Amino acid sequence: MKEKYLQILGIFLTVVYGFFVAWLYWAEPKNLEDFSTKAKETIENTTTQGQIIIGTYEVDAAKFADGLKAFRTDNFVAARSFFENADPERRDARTQFYIAYSFYRQGFGKLYNDDELFKKGLEQINRVLTLDRNFKSDDTNLQMKTPAELKNEFEEGLRTTVEDFNPFRLTRERK
Repeated sequence: MKEKYLQILGIFLTVVYGFFVAWLYWAEPKNLEDFSTKAKETIENTTTQGQIIIGTYEVDAAKFADGLKAFRTDNFVAARSFFENADPERRDARTQFYIAYSFYRQGFGKLYNDDELFKKGLEQINRVLTLDRNFKSDDTNLQMKTPAELKNEFEEGLRTTVEDFNPFRLTRERK
């Protein structure tokens, strides 16, 4: 082997070792199990960022399906967890729409709406509008198909009006 190639190999190994030591300081693993967990997380995050850069980022279909199953059984906290894990970079408008819709469904009440959940849902639906202004859901089980409809429901739910004290309000249905 030529001396030049040995020098290049030595420099390369030194740089890789330097990155490894820097990563150890950054991740601060406490034991060997923690080391493997943090290494796995770092690799997954790096892979996801690489997919975003080259334009091949996709939502985890299995986790999305689990989230949809939980959503349809009215387990909205679990559904949001699955959806967030399916789209960790918050880049998919459809997944983010379901997260917003879960805030609506969980926060809806016959007598009053949960303002905290509606505020979170409003933030979430604004994210959907940022991702895709023309998004329209193709799910036949949802009564509201567009972010604009859902945003209107959130805004109306957060607003206090005379209509809020109407006794016929008890007959309204969740969308």
